[in-house]
This record gives sequence, C-alpha cells and structure tokens, in this order.
Amino acid sequence: MREPKFGSDLIVELLNKLGIEYAAFNPGATFRGIHDSIVNYGGNKNPEVIFCCHEEISVAIAHGYAKVAGKPMAAITHDIVGLQHASMAIFNAWCDRVPVLVLGGTGPMDTTRRRPWIDWVHTALVQGNQVRDYVKWDDQPYNLRSVPHSLIRGYRIAMTEPRAPVYICFDVTIQEEPLVETVELPNIERFLPPSPVQANPQALRQAAQMLVKAKSPIIIADHMGRHPETVPHLIALAELLSAPVFDRGGRFNFPNTHPLDLTGGGLDFLEQADVVLALDVQDLQGAFSRLDPQTRSKVYHISPQAKIIHISLNDMLVHSWASDYHYLEPQDLPISADTSVALPELLNLIRQEMEQKSSTTKDREERFARIRETHDNLRRKWREEADRASSKEKIATSFLAREIWEVIKNEDWVLVNGTAREWARRLWDWTKPYQYLGGSGGAGLGYGMGASIGAALAHRHSGKVCVNIQADGDFLMTPSALWTAAHHKIPLLIVIFNNQSFYNSEEHQLRVARFRNRPLENAPIGTHLSDPTIDYTKLAQGFGIHSEGPVRKPENLRGALARALYVVKEKGLPALVDVLCEPR
Repeated sequence: MREPKFGSDLIVELLNKLGIEYAAFNPGATFRGIHDSIVNYGGNKNPEVIFCCHEEISVAIAHGYAKVAGKPMAAITHDIVGLQHASMAIFNAWCDRVPVLVLGGTGPMDTTRRRPWIDWVHTALVQGNQVRDYVKWDDQPYNLRSVPHSLIRGYRIAMTEPRAPVYICFDVTIQEEPLVETVELPNIERFLPPSPVQANPQALRQAAQMLVKAKSPIIIADHMGRHPETVPHLIALAELLSAPVFDRGGRFNFPNTHPLDLTGGGLDFLEQADVVLALDVQDLQGAFSRLDPQTRSKVYHISPQAKIIHISLNDMLVHSWASDYHYLEPQDLPISADTSVALPELLNLIRQEMEQKSSTTKDREERFARIRETHDNLRRKWREEADRASSKEKIATSFLAREIWEVIKNEDWVLVNGTAREWARRLWDWTKPYQYLGGSGGAGLGYGMGASIGAALAHRHSGKVCVNIQADGDFLMTPSALWTAAHHKIPLLIVIFNNQSFYNSEEHQLRVARFRNRPLENAPIGTHLSDPTIDYTKLAQGFGIHSEGPVRKPENLRGALARALYVVKEKGLPALVDVLCEPR
C-alpha cells in the first residue's frame, strides 16, 4: 500500500494487516471516509467491499463467513440507524459465539462541526451503548493515535475463546482528517490472541476415571465442532468408551453415519446413563429434558443419579441483559477449558486409565452392538418414511431433504443453513466436519440468507457446493440479500422451504387453541403467508438470479434441483428453487 494520507487510510491499512479479506456494508455517510479508503487507497482488496442492502445482511454475512474461515470479516454500519438495523444479526452472532468485527461511524463528536439536523439525530453518546449487552467489547477511539491499538485489541478480543462480536466506532472527523504526523503501526504478530485454555489436569484425570468406570456413559456435544479438528478426537473417544453420542447441532460434532450416533433417538440410553460427558453444551436443560407443551413443565430424560461432566467455556462469557446463559443445571465435574485442547488430553488419559486397570472389553463390545442396532434402526425408519412420502400428492419435508440429497450426494457439499426440520441430518451422509455450520445462535429471523452468502463467500474458491435450505419466513426478513449474491456472483444453491407460513408460530397457535378448546381453523390467521401467495421465483428473477418454481409436485422436484445445481457448479452463480411443501 502507499503512504496513508488520511485517518481512514490508516484504518484500512490496519484491516489489511489483520488479514481482513472482506468488509460488508450498506453505504452510509458516517463511514464515507473508510469506504473511500477501501476502494481507492486499498484498491478494493483485503478488504474487498461486499455490497449489501441492509445492515442485518452485512453482519449475517460476516457471521457465516467466520464459521467457515475461522476468523472475522468486517461488517460496517452507518451510525445509530445502521447499528439499529444490524442489532438483530449482532445478537445472533453473540449467542452463537462467533467473532465478527463490527465497525461503525458516527457524526462529529465536536458539536461545532455537525451539520444541522442530520448529524445531530445520527450521533449518540456513546454509540456502543446500543449493543454493549451483546458484544464482547466496544470502543470509540478518541483520536488517530488511539486507532491502531483499538482495532488490534478488538480483533484479539473477538478471536479469544469464547469468541464473540466486538464493535468499534470511528468519529467521522478521525476518518477524514489528514495525517499531519506519523502514526506508528505496531507489529501485529506481537498482539495475536492467546493460546486456548487447557483444563485443570486433576479435573481431567478425574473425568477419565469416571468415564472408564461408567456402566452406561453417554456424550452430548453442541458447539464443540466449531474447531473441526476436534471431531476426530470425539470419534476416537466415543469408540474407546462405546458411548453413544447425541449431537445438539450447534456445529457439526459427530458423523451421522457412525454407529455410535444416536442423535434424534436413543431415549433408552439417555435414561440409563450413569455418567454424562457434555462438550460445549450451551443449554444443558434442553439436552436433558423436554417441555410439556401444555403445562410448560420439564420432563427429564436423565436420571437424577447420573454424574455430569461438562467441559466448556460457558462461564467465561456471561452478560446479565440476555438470558443466553440458560438454566443452571447441577454438574458434578464442571471443567472450564477449550474442548479443542481438552478433548485430546482426556482421550490420552482414558487410554492410560484403561491400560492401568486392564479393563475388560466385553461390556463395551456388547454396549457398542446395542447402540449400533439402535442407530441402524433409526436410519432405516427415517429412510422408509421419506420413501413413503414420495407417493404423496404434495411435497413432504422428508421428501424434500431426500431429493436434495439425491442431487448433491456425489458433490463435495456444505449445508450452510437449514436442515428441513432435521431431515437433512437424518437422510444425508454427514461425514466431514465442514459439512454443517449450525444455526443462527439467537434464533432471530433474517439470519439464513446473509449467513449462507458469507459461508459461500468463504468457500468461493474451494470447489465445494454450498446449499441453503432456506425457510420462507426467515427469507422474507432479508430478501434483498439475493441482490448481494447476484452482484458478487456467489455460487449458492438456495432451496426455498416454502410451507407458506411462519409455521413455528402457527403450531404455537394450534397448541393454545387445543388447550383452550377453541377453533383450530383460526390458527393460520396472522401466521399463514397466503392471499396473496408469494412468488419467490419472480422475486429471485427480479434480483437477476436463476430460479425455478414454485415446484408443487414430487416428480418435478429433482429436475429443478439438478438444473439449479448446474448453474451453481458450472457458471459459479447463485440459483434458487422454490418448493411448495407440507408444513412438516
């Protein structure tokens, strides 16, 4: 890069040195200096502009990108109003513990330099207050000399486990003032995030002893797979113990083809468990119980006598504003550690413990056989259900998942968003840690399209086929994300799971109506997306995207998907298929 001449040039140079490849934003006046510097000083490269039509999309793109790349990209927001638009997506990334570098501009803090009206209504004291409860750190540098350490610290904090978004706001004056003195840029290599936190050795050895002695151990994993290299260690540990694994789906944690995978079933093994190893489980109560939909009382599947070992960093990042810390379940051996380093060590300790005890393998072999039988029966039942659905007049959710699988199963694929109500995990072969990225974290609508684009952006040159099973209600929050996908030529297969409803809410209305003995036929009022019916195909065409549908008949689905896949693979462009489905 050339010698920086303005404050915003310095900001862009720092982003480059931090390895920020992309900056997603909807243009705004309060960061016009940074915008100009990215394009003209930096040559629109490292970072490169990803042009969005809404700030929620900008942050969601950075969210999805970080899940794939393992590092942040920048999402830039225009002062108060842009930050307000972005706040839902920032909350999603917070709950999902994903590093996003949210940058912002503000009107001049020097009131004598503000334009009448607009600079006043778009300037806050202090702007970070708006998102402080769901970012890990925020800052608003006082002057240009403060900028380098602010950005470097923000990057370091975001990338230190447990990871989460940070927000840094730059006064428009700081961005646009000429550099009148040299601002020394620190050596980035000396400010890298710290090494991951290892577990207490004594606690790990105790965990190993408990697991080796257990008669019916089980493993529950949630966000462990955020470090994909940890997955093989979990496979080895489960095989060593002959322990069934239940994947909560925060990330890809365990292959569904493995005979020890009992995700979505295996209730008997949960009830019989005497030792539970939980790995990065954010909601232990949700893992251990279900909610009676009428009485809202908890029905537990785990015995009160079961010993609970939990390795996580959950207690290291708790804010009071949002209750994303969940219910506090009893734990017999809580261990604060990064599972990426704790799990390999636990595996070694279990091997040592087994060698010292000269433990018999007969019980574990018999347990393995029982788990395999349950696993095989579950997979068989799900395949048969999907096969039966092929004869239905309408497209069933299971059939939708099956047909997508038939089209992509020979590709190197990544499911970047959606699971068709878990049918993708039941019917597809999930064997590689990168194949599924988890959900939104905060369950805020509007995540799917942006995060899918961000993930596909990170995979753009990998040759992988990125698939988004996109819920229709979630899509309607951020439909202009299609323009960003088309404009930047992001190869992405978008399958609209179109059940013409905000169906989660419709089910809630049905439950309430049944409990109160009221007409069920009124449940679609205020939840059903009809009259008029939305034509997602025409909507996508309006954004310049190849689209097909609405596909109504089962026999027409595979061909439409195959043609869309051709556009994604051979042309390197996004393609959309609108599929009218049954609600479930």
